[in-house]
Amino acid sequence: MTNREKYKQAFSVLHTSADFHLEVEKMNQRRKQIKFKKVIACVAACTVIIGSATAAYAADLGGIQRTVQLWIHGDQTEVTVHFDGSGNYTADYTDPDGNTQHIGGGGVAFNPDGSERPLTEEELLDEMNSPEAKYLDDGSVWVYWFDQKIDITDKFENGVCYVQLVNGEDTLYMTVKFKKGSATSPHRYLSPWEFN
Repeated sequence: MTNREKYKQAFSVLHTSADFHLEVEKMNQRRKQIKFKKVIACVAACTVIIGSATAAYAADLGGIQRTVQLWIHGDQTEVTVHFDGSGNYTADYTDPDGNTQHIGGGGVAFNPDGSERPLTEEELLDEMNSPEAKYLDDGSVWVYWFDQKIDITDKFENGVCYVQLVNGEDTLYMTVKFKKGSATSPHRYLSPWEFN
């Protein structure tokens, strides 16, 4: 008889108690709980990674991308704006004909000490909402500001037009030089020689 057979014969009379089976079941439940906790931790880690990737996409190398409502040609329009952090922006929107339009701009401001600084996002949004003189293909000239659409085609004298714009409590005085730019002030009409 081999050692193996001797062990089988010696321990064959022994039987496990019911308590042993209960302990095995408890251990299996603990293993399941640990596996469930690991799955939860894995899901949380994936959520953090996806959230970080989304934030990195939105940051786009230091810039910020936002969707805002702007007034474009007298109509409130949803615009996706990308701020590059250097005082510039680019924006995309869908015009009433369903075509995607791309616009951009930017600039600098001067500090009290005379040094330049890039425009902030708030200043850029103000620029995007500023009045605009638009020259249409039919030869007409229109000024757009918020929901206002003003035909100024026949108001030019010597190539200059002065338009007072009112939106609630805000009043702007706009000077338009025919196809040579425009300027606004909340205090007075600017003379044509003061800009451009």
